[in-house]
Amino acid sequence: MSLILHCPAEADTRSLGRRLASLLRAGDVVLLAGDLGAGKTVFASGIAEGLGVAEAVVSPSFVLARRYEGLMGLVHADLYRLGSSAEVEDLDLIEAARDGVLVVEWGEAAARCFPDDHLLVRLEADDAGARTITLVGRGSWQQRPLQEVAG
Repeated sequence: MSLILHCPAEADTRSLGRRLASLLRAGDVVLLAGDLGAGKTVFASGIAEGLGVAEAVVSPSFVLARRYEGLMGLVHADLYRLGSSAEVEDLDLIEAARDGVLVVEWGEAAARCFPDDHLLVRLEADDAGARTITLVGRGSWQQRPLQEVAG
């Protein structure tokens, strides 16, 4: 199942992430894809807000992964600087997030390192900053009510 949504402003992207959080369960994997500046970190911060994370979510580009606590744990990873699937596997992200949610920026490029049961979120930004966001559910996500996040 897939769903295409339009977010005219950054606040709409954050709000969409917040609404998606209501569908998340412990053990879920959300892979984010999009060019630099497409809104991956903004979307991840919306998910964090929806999960009750109080601290500000920042890009984990240089530390590779950050853990946040809220109603459910959140591991936010960024694979941009990694060059191989072995480097991704060395992070052991699935285990780090097993009691919470794993959100991975640049995750589509390393999708084979993650379970087939995941949500792929593709973000595309236009020159004015509006975003087109495509949610592609795989595995159990095909039965989840993604249309509820359309707001």
